[in-house]
Amino acid sequence: MSSQTLAAAIAWLEARIADDPDVNAELFARLAAEQHTLGLLHGERALCPFLRPLVVTRAQYDAVARAARVLAGAFERLTEAALADDELLAELDPTPREARMARIDPGYKFACVTSRLDAYLDGDDFQFLEYNAENPAGIADQSQLERVLFTLPHMREFLARYPHWLPRPHARLLSTLVEVYREWGGTIERPQIAIVDWAGVSTESEFRILQDYFTAQGYPTAIADPRALTFDGVNLYAGEFRVDILYKRVVIHEFLERSDEAHPLARAYAERKVCMVNSFRAKLAHKKLGFAVLSDPLYAHLFTPVELEAIRRHIPWTRRVRRGLTTFDGGEDELVEILRRERERLVLKPNDDYGGAGVLIGWETGAADWERAIEHALAASYVVQERAPVRKVQMQVFESGQLERAELYVDFNPYLFRGEAEGALVRLSASSLCNVSSGGGETALVVLED
Repeated sequence: MSSQTLAAAIAWLEARIADDPDVNAELFARLAAEQHTLGLLHGERALCPFLRPLVVTRAQYDAVARAARVLAGAFERLTEAALADDELLAELDPTPREARMARIDPGYKFACVTSRLDAYLDGDDFQFLEYNAENPAGIADQSQLERVLFTLPHMREFLARYPHWLPRPHARLLSTLVEVYREWGGTIERPQIAIVDWAGVSTESEFRILQDYFTAQGYPTAIADPRALTFDGVNLYAGEFRVDILYKRVVIHEFLERSDEAHPLARAYAERKVCMVNSFRAKLAHKKLGFAVLSDPLYAHLFTPVELEAIRRHIPWTRRVRRGLTTFDGGEDELVEILRRERERLVLKPNDDYGGAGVLIGWETGAADWERAIEHALAASYVVQERAPVRKVQMQVFESGQLERAELYVDFNPYLFRGEAEGALVRLSASSLCNVSSGGGETALVVLED
């Protein structure tokens, strides 16, 4: 399907929405209520203020999926190399406890069984800015967003009019968990699954969606706080519930800050008594300093020619914030001078945080505040990343009780399961910091077939 045909399809859909007298505040109130019922929430906020999905062509989706697959392989290669080379490991700047836990063999091949690469789209081009290699959220959202949006008359007509494909990341997640459990050596026909994170986190509603789906497919599933786990030397338990597969959603550095190697989860994992996905090794790939390694010619020998080409095309210039010379724009200069001179092109990010915490956007920051941020970054663990080109899209959105047109940034973030893409988290925001924690919204994904 050509870009002109895609544009015509979207124009048809937008016009159909705009001309529908039943698209009003009452409808949106009903849709928001449905989102609360279905658990499409961030805290108590309904995630989708939109009346249509993001629509892309098969060629666009496949291009992103191919690049994501190659780059996921590069991060696996980086993780393996870092575990064998203390100097390279230090470049990722894990804490001593993170490094110790990463060295424990999880019992299966992939460091990042489930992951998500976060990209900005610029027409048919794109760049990946972050790798959520540890515990990507939103995997169940596509199925729930379809339940909200696809019963609407304009969407039923659109889907009947245009051949399309809908991803199933929640189904791919379950099959992948079971496949990895078998690789790990598990033999129970229907292994029991525990979704583990702190009680009360903002993504708790997603856990209930996954619990219902896993259970309906014949895999008994519990949701558990790490503090509720016990280990008897043979099995890990959440209360009376035996845990065969631990689907780890708790953030590793938060777990290690509150617990030690004597914790039941850590002991069962180290003694190979529970299959934990993702493993502690995922933290190495998750560090934003991985982007600094990938994009620095100094480390080109670590990667294949195909990976290097994908890095060149789809990874922005990224460096660890520290004093010294580095390459930039085909030359070499002091990194701190680059930071000061190129503020309008740069973003500062903490090496290991989430939800946009600590991110400072140079072109939205005054010179004095930027200078203070540089000093802070030099004293901490930070990366600097070049601004990625991004093209806004026109979307109809409910604001103040009425339908309005808005220009929004699109965050297109493919999910990966053992390195293979299935669907994407689609976030839209008027802000450059395009994430749900900072007030952005979500919608479903539809891929139009040729």
